Amino acid sequence: MNDTTAIEAAAFRRLLQHLNEQRPDVQNIDLMILAGFCRNCLADWYREAATEHGQPMDKEQARERVYGMPFAEWKARHQPEATPEQLAAFEAARKRHG
Repeated sequence: MNDTTAIEAAAFRRLLQHLNEQRPDVQNIDLMILAGFCRNCLADWYREAATEHGQPMDKEQARERVYGMPFAEWKARHQPEATPEQLAAFEAARKRHG
């Protein structure tokens, strides 16, 4: 692994730590509204990269890697139902993000 790859890997691990340990209160729907991606997107990108590198995994395995626990457990602990306001903002953001 070259220095750039090691640095990028460390930054990715720090992002996951930040999202999952320091800010589990930040909801995926809010990330989607503001940034156009969420933890599930990160898991999809992780799964795609793993497959490209000859290490296929399924969606649940990738989500567990990103969330640090099974997705269902994380969702039960940290993800309440979206509010009507969040759902409306999400629909508006989807149109903006395309």
